[in-house]
Amino acid sequence: MVVTNASIVTKSGKVLVSRQYVDMSRIVIEGLLGDFPKLVGMDKQHTYFETETVRYVYQPIEALFLLLVTTKQSNILQDLDTLRLLSKLVPEYCMSLDEDGIGRGNFDLIHAFDEVISLGHKENVTVAQVKQYCEMESHEEKLHKLLMQSKINDTKDVMKRKANEIDKSKIEKTRGDKGGLSSMGSMGSGKLDNSFSDLNISQGGGSGYGSGAGFGMMSDFDPLTTKAKDRSRSSFTAPPKSSGMKLGKSGRNQLMESLKAEGEDIIEDVKPTGQTRAAVQPPTDPFTLTVEEKLSVAMRRDGGISNFDMQGTLSLQILNQEDGFVQVQIETGGNPEIRFNTHPNINRELFNSESILGLKRPDQPFPTGQGGGGVGLLRWRMQRAEESMVPLTINCWPSVSGNETYVSIEYEAAPVFDLTNVIISVPLPALRDAPIVKQCDGDWRYDSRNSVLDWSILIIDNSNRSGSMEFVVPPVDSSVFFPISVQFAATSTYSGLKVKGMIPLRGDGDATPRFVQRTQLTAHDYQVV
Repeated sequence: MVVTNASIVTKSGKVLVSRQYVDMSRIVIEGLLGDFPKLVGMDKQHTYFETETVRYVYQPIEALFLLLVTTKQSNILQDLDTLRLLSKLVPEYCMSLDEDGIGRGNFDLIHAFDEVISLGHKENVTVAQVKQYCEMESHEEKLHKLLMQSKINDTKDVMKRKANEIDKSKIEKTRGDKGGLSSMGSMGSGKLDNSFSDLNISQGGGSGYGSGAGFGMMSDFDPLTTKAKDRSRSSFTAPPKSSGMKLGKSGRNQLMESLKAEGEDIIEDVKPTGQTRAAVQPPTDPFTLTVEEKLSVAMRRDGGISNFDMQGTLSLQILNQEDGFVQVQIETGGNPEIRFNTHPNINRELFNSESILGLKRPDQPFPTGQGGGGVGLLRWRMQRAEESMVPLTINCWPSVSGNETYVSIEYEAAPVFDLTNVIISVPLPALRDAPIVKQCDGDWRYDSRNSVLDWSILIIDNSNRSGSMEFVVPPVDSSVFFPISVQFAATSTYSGLKVKGMIPLRGDGDATPRFVQRTQLTAHDYQVV
């Protein structure tokens, strides 16, 4: 038996891996492998066929062929046995049986083939033995790595010494410059004293820059004297903090306008700060009830939910303190997965029986809650949900083709939620230029500082429950694009909590107080990992 060549080829004849075991020229090998796709369809009953010079023994592996080229005098039974052993090794060293998977593991495959075939003859080995031989440690490799690491360490030591020498030279140079300045100051001390006596500058008060008359007198002196006086005055009287130039809001706007006029793209980041929250208009209605749910979800990239946590609150704001003698009638959606907890000062029995939120002591009013986000009345939590119940699912499909990585991302929104201000942030490798976006349903923005691609959709409703985006980057590992972070807001909630009305405890009991309800669901920590 003599095996001249072992290869993996596609059905179109493209050679992915090829290993020869006898002396043959490249032209001959390419000719033999190029003829295989033309001859493979002549006889489909067997997995081998012969030509005038060689024999082809092959086995289909999904969309590929594992091929042995042997001499016509070789034993066909041994050839088939060798082919079966090689076919068992291919899945062991390739994650997927396609062109990308074979390309990633081609060198490991060649080493495994060499353990099975030696000089054209099959070795008496098994799959386990081949894996053991390929994974054995090499003393020469360890020695080489140790030598390389020692060279790296020596280079780092040399760099540290050079850096210390540079720092010392800078310090000595700085000391020399200071010595020169001090000598110049001593030479002009007489002139400085005269200047101070002429200007009549007081050390106790004053702005540190002199009065208006002082500036007028200063123009009569020569430039050297003026500079010396400024330097000396700064050592005696420190300028107040308010006298320095500040880049205020008007100055910043002028700078932005000038940059825009020159053609620069200015992106102003608006982040919620404490001042921004404080600038929210105070409530004008007698009663404001806020239903807020924060959603934390961790979805697996291959499907399914690894973590789900929804926390909700109901808070109350009252415009006037004298209107605080009320009770709140609510209605819940009846979700069995949600557990409600009332505030310790709320009558728990009244809530369980009639869904009314009132204080345990009706003779006391509710606090106004104007100083913060309102008075908390009710909390609830949900920690289990099916994948179909999450507002938004994200699928990311990276694939490497040649020198490029094609990334296709798609979203699908649940019909229960209409989402607004959706931002899907995809981490990217460090790139010199922005990624090439082939297609995008919505808008996109590349943050080069953080290496993040932000995909934004203003609103998701029945007209666009699904969408996709495709972009291209240089070849990288698929794990670079995770975790994907998602931000959105919605007016529908999991609890379905609604305020039915306000029940006054004093005054005219027939008049229903006017109130407003605000409902919001936000993505607090929503990721695809």
